[in-house]
Amino acid sequence: MRARAAGRRRFGGPRRRTAPRRSWPEYEAEVVDRVREIPYGAVSTYGDIDPCAPRRVGFVLATTRVEIPWHRVVRSDGTVAMGDRQLALLRREGVPIAGHRVDLRRARYSAGE
Repeated sequence: MRARAAGRRRFGGPRRRTAPRRSWPEYEAEVVDRVREIPYGAVSTYGDIDPCAPRRVGFVLATTRVEIPWHRVVRSDGTVAMGDRQLALLRREGVPIAGHRVDLRRARYSAGE
């Protein structure tokens, strides 16, 4: 019990949920819709799609059976999760890439722009 109390003090108290809980099909549909919004030649990060759960976005992209432009979603530092295959797809679309990173200053898409 003391360790749990110490952990709460160290990390700022009990964990609070920041987003309302949705069912998995609702969440998956929302992620798919957001990924489909990313235009040709642009990218978004996992955190752009869901700031509260970027890893969950990655899980949706890895497991969905729906056809989506998954290659347009990159890490927050511009690196890609799927390596050369993903980089080749992005280069084909004309996304600016320096080395093995997407130039997010030039290629990042933000919804509402």
